Amino acid sequence: MASLSLRHIYKKYPGGVTAVSDFNLEVKDKEFLVLVGPSGCGKSTTLRMIAGLEEITEGELYIGDTLVNDVAPKDRKIAMVFQNYALYPHMTVYENMAFALKLNKTPKSEIKQKVEEAARILDITHLLERKPKALSGGQKQRVALGRAIVRNPRVFLLDEPLSNLDAKLRATMRTELTKLHNRVGTTFVYVTHDQVEAMTMATRIVVMKDGLIQQVDTPQHLYDYPVNLFVAGFIGTPQMNFINGTLEKKGEDVYFNFEQESVKLPAEKAQAPELADYIGKEVTVGVRPECLHDDPASLNLHVDSTITANVEVTELMGAEIYLYLKVGEETNLTARVPNHSQSKAGEEVKIALDATRFHIFDVDTERCILH
Repeated sequence: MASLSLRHIYKKYPGGVTAVSDFNLEVKDKEFLVLVGPSGCGKSTTLRMIAGLEEITEGELYIGDTLVNDVAPKDRKIAMVFQNYALYPHMTVYENMAFALKLNKTPKSEIKQKVEEAARILDITHLLERKPKALSGGQKQRVALGRAIVRNPRVFLLDEPLSNLDAKLRATMRTELTKLHNRVGTTFVYVTHDQVEAMTMATRIVVMKDGLIQQVDTPQHLYDYPVNLFVAGFIGTPQMNFINGTLEKKGEDVYFNFEQESVKLPAEKAQAPELADYIGKEVTVGVRPECLHDDPASLNLHVDSTITANVEVTELMGAEIYLYLKVGEETNLTARVPNHSQSKAGEEVKIALDATRFHIFDVDTERCILH
């Protein structure tokens, strides 16, 4: 088992393209770390540098206490699981899982023991004599994981391993991967563009954009305390609502004005010293869909932060309904409300905003001023 240390890592390609910039990260032993971000943000490039499949332009990479910049991939004691599984079609599942051990001239009895143990962990013992063409997507994924497990790696690297699976199987495999991590007790570094995968599996998440780390934190802390607009909008489904408006002070109270609406900020936010320089200026307020309510109890509770909106579309999601709202001329909002909501498309409704859950961002820098 091993920790990872990435110190001032850069990846620059010919022509002046920088894929990863000044990447600094300490990955703890046995951690499940997820790199998440949109396509082209540098997350897969970072993973491939850890694996040794991409050369590091600048910086130092340590696995445990060993500097591995110039160590060949096969000698790094890591195992990588790819998006396309990369199974040998002419070999059985057993032979696919045993292949790397055979190359290392591992004794046959040890190979048998390791393959059977990995197959038992992954519940694929009954598949060992099949060829890949006779397997489903989920079964191929388990075989690819099994091939990695038998090598007893110090670090597992997984590059979007669930993206080829259908939605139901993806949800099942998320749970299976978490169980697997708990069982094998190895460091996992996992790359995905799917923030649901990141939120459900990670012990910590690294959010990346344009080759730069935006924030590193636990899933809950990322959700509750995003450092900037990008992280706030990337983490969470449906995405956080963003409203542009101005802050106005009336006596001791501070109001957030947008369109024709005025929302009173709670005292603890109104008196926060961070807001002092923003009175009379434009800011962006972020509020999550679950903090918008249309029920009478919430309307009474948040009477100072109730607005009028038009319901454009409703989506029944089973246990809840998504309301797509229009406020004034330009502001679109999404509310996540219980499935007994009476709001209907085409109606004008009152919506209570939970202003205690507002995130306030600087319009120019996009940094969060106040949670």
